[in-house]
Amino acid sequence: MISEATAGPVDELAEQISRTTGLPPEDARRVVADVLAYFTETTEEYVRRRHRELQTYGARNDEIFARLGTELKTRPVRSPELSARQLRRIVYG
Repeated sequence: MISEATAGPVDELAEQISRTTGLPPEDARRVVADVLAYFTETTEEYVRRRHRELQTYGARNDEIFARLGTELKTRPVRSPELSARQLRRIVYG
């Protein structure tokens, strides 16, 4: 969700995207909101979401936690390096 504090720049960015890509304004706003959500997702939220996604495709926990460890190193907003045990704690408590 877009806060009031960022509404001005977000609206300007959505207008720019709409103008330069030909997307309808409502689609451009949704794209901007999706990008902002991606960059503000916490490490914990990311780990839980990706764990669910990878399980959906039949991946096993050992594979999932190894992959998450690698993915976390390449995310735009880096997290501290987490062990498989720490990743399990995030997912299972």
